[in-house]
Amino acid sequence: MSIIAGSYERFIWGFKLKPTKHDADTQTLTLSPLFSYPSHISSITTVACSGPAAASGGSDDTIHLYDLPSASSLGSLLDHNHTASITALSFYTPSSLSFPRNLISAAADGSVAIFDTDPFVLLKSFRPHKKAVNDLAIHPSGKLALAVYRDECFAMLNLVRGKRSFCCRLGHEASLVKFDPSGERFFMVVNSKVGVHQSEDAKLLLELDNGSHKRILCASPGDSGTLFTAGEDRAITAWDTNSGKLAYSIQDAHPARIKGVVTLTRNESEGASEDPYLVASASSDGIIRVWDMRMATKENAKPLAETNTKSRLTCLAGSALKSMRRPQIGNQKAEKLEEEPNSG
Repeated sequence: MSIIAGSYERFIWGFKLKPTKHDADTQTLTLSPLFSYPSHISSITTVACSGPAAASGGSDDTIHLYDLPSASSLGSLLDHNHTASITALSFYTPSSLSFPRNLISAAADGSVAIFDTDPFVLLKSFRPHKKAVNDLAIHPSGKLALAVYRDECFAMLNLVRGKRSFCCRLGHEASLVKFDPSGERFFMVVNSKVGVHQSEDAKLLLELDNGSHKRILCASPGDSGTLFTAGEDRAITAWDTNSGKLAYSIQDAHPARIKGVVTLTRNESEGASEDPYLVASASSDGIIRVWDMRMATKENAKPLAETNTKSRLTCLAGSALKSMRRPQIGNQKAEKLEEEPNSG
């Protein structure tokens, strides 16, 4: 299992989640560092990870790629036609594969780029909307994506043709959009509330609200209709999106607001039942923690693993997929990364 995080200080952090001695009184997992170095010339705004491939986007308008097994940098993607900060990155990995097929990027100028990943080559770049993209989600089929914009718009994108299929104004700005693993429903976050929608017609099925007025800053769909959210309330909340009820939560999971949460399960592989409850979280004070969500019902739940990057983290991504294939940009060779101290 691999985890990457981006920071305000331009640093990218890579970790491998490794098992340690199984003792009831000690952590059973450890976050082993892969690399840390300033990969961008300004703050990192978004990261994505699938199998051996990882990507980061920054406010410097660039996208950088990484080979996680070798802790190597693949360089940057130059031909993306983005002219503003990269605001969203997402890999599309078919359920039958352990290596991503496409990388989709979106930016603050409204542009969207579609890349092939074998090797990384730009397939299509288009601008379905003029305003900034807040977030983008790819349907499990890989044929369409949903995007939410800073001007309160919501759009459906045809990834096969590289065109916008549908656009409407929501009347409020959505910050996040996510598909559930089946693709039959999607979730939209507006401030402290989550709307659960039917994918076929975007009908609102129910709304998730824990009564707090503190903003949700990150979300990650899990198995069996579970959705994990976190943000300004410093808690990790698990929702049952079938009933609309709060399933369980870890209060005070971090001492600062949580900027990233990711479900670490092997949904696409045979070992899906081995680690079905692992969730990683990252907070703005630099701490990354890994939790067994089965312990959330107990008071004073303890993380299975923890590390402190001592930087202001902005985003988090992870993957449990294993693959023998290696990512590359054309014929470009990977550059080995050395771990550097954080200068921020």
